[in-house]
Order: sequence, then C-alpha cells, then structure tokens
Amino acid sequence: MTTGRLPDHEQRILDEVERALRRDRRLDRRLRTGRLRRRPDLSRVTHYRPHVLTVGLLLAVSIALLVTGIVTSRPAVIWTFAAVWPLALFAVFRLVCRWTER
Repeated sequence: MTTGRLPDHEQRILDEVERALRRDRRLDRRLRTGRLRRRPDLSRVTHYRPHVLTVGLLLAVSIALLVTGIVTSRPAVIWTFAAVWPLALFAVFRLVCRWTER
C-alpha cells in the first residue's frame, strides 16, 4: 500500500465521518473527561465551601461513631470513624476559614 493521497471518493467519505464525529457532543464529552491527568486537581479541594448543616452532620456522625466505637470496640466502627473524622475536621476548618475571610 502506498502512502499517497486517498482517492477522491474515499477522501469525501473520510471527511464526512470526521464531520459527524465532531458534531457528536456525547463523544466529545467522553473524550474530554476520559483524559488521565498527571496530577490530581487540587483546586476543587481548596475551593470547597461547606455549609453549616453539612459540617454539623459530619460532626454528629463522627461523635456517634466515636461513642459507638468506644462502647462496642468493633473494628468496622472504629475504621469508619477513622475515615469520617478527618473529613469532618477539614470541613470545620474550611467553614472557619470562610467565616474569618469576611
């Protein structure tokens, strides 16, 4: 096979297929979101603005898990508390930072 130009009818077919692919919004979105990044996007984390109810709920769940973990000594409860507690602290920290910016 030569590396020369395609025949006219094949070139027209190829152009038509390329135009159809460019018009496909769903394919375009999938190709854009499917790209792998080298580093995680930390801007989403730094711009997190929790609501008071979210922070209150995280703190209530954390305290309930802490008390349940102390009473029952079940590893699953303790590990769940270990996963939720840093999230609650981060949310409280972001909320306090938001309040002090004003």
